Amino acid sequence: MRKEKFVYNTQTLRYEKVVEPLRTKVLRLFGFLSAVLVAAFIIISITLKYFPSPKEKALIREFKQMEYMYMQLNNDVENLTKVLDNVQDRDASVHRLMFGMDPIDKNVWEGGIGGHNKYDKLTKYKRTGDLLYATLDKVGKLKQQMAIQSKSLDTILTLANDRETMLASMPAIKPIRSDKLSRNIRSLSGFGMRLHPIFKRKKRHTGIDFTSPKGTAVQATGNGTVHSVLNKRSGYGTHIIIDHGYGFKTLYAHLSAVDVKVGQKVVRGQVIGKVGSTGTSTAPHLHYEVILKGVKVNPIHYCMDGLTPKQYQELADMAAISNQSFD
Repeated sequence: MRKEKFVYNTQTLRYEKVVEPLRTKVLRLFGFLSAVLVAAFIIISITLKYFPSPKEKALIREFKQMEYMYMQLNNDVENLTKVLDNVQDRDASVHRLMFGMDPIDKNVWEGGIGGHNKYDKLTKYKRTGDLLYATLDKVGKLKQQMAIQSKSLDTILTLANDRETMLASMPAIKPIRSDKLSRNIRSLSGFGMRLHPIFKRKKRHTGIDFTSPKGTAVQATGNGTVHSVLNKRSGYGTHIIIDHGYGFKTLYAHLSAVDVKVGQKVVRGQVIGKVGSTGTSTAPHLHYEVILKGVKVNPIHYCMDGLTPKQYQELADMAAISNQSFD
């Protein structure tokens, strides 16, 4: 039963019942409810913190597992970065040693990904933000370096293919097979000042004369395109000029027959004509020249096929003897 409150009225000399205003009742009720809510919040907070529910426990375990997996992912990214750095070092060696090019600029390789920081929002996650930020930043840098390395490898492949084409095009073999040369190429006239067989005076000889029987096959010394086929009554007589690209041309003179035509593609070792003695010539032989960027150079440096260093030196010494040329 609710207690009633009475107060003594000195004027009426009687006890009178106290009647509380509605405002006071409302304030008292609001205060009570506020206290209850605050107490409930504190109790719930303590309960959630120290006594999680089974569902919360499962979420906590899942979070810890994800955190562990992120740590593993971060380690894997670091290992991949080390592997890519090793590939980049090898790439630099290939560029520097094989192709004479500068390696990838270190400032480009180590540069940032640029633009605004798209991972700023992660910093609001106190427990995982830093880890996610570091991992995603490393992944972004790794992706950029992989793109740079991919372009570099494309460049290397292009250079390698071009170098392979260049090596196949450069004059690198004798224009007549060694087994077809007279006296095992013991009789030849080399590059330089030689006694002209007809005019009997010293004259600059701009090629090498390979002696061989008339009709012996003459072969292209590198891949290229037939630049010209000329027939002269004097000088080189019937001769072929092949353009190998990369600044190289070769000339094959005093031929008795021609097996190619202007504009035709030829490959190294392909028969292009036959030895003869046309033009200003005293005996069947092949006059062979190598022209590099418009300058006639010593062909002996481009006749290295099938020769040991000792044999090549003997051939070079023989070509250097100041004897009489055949044309």
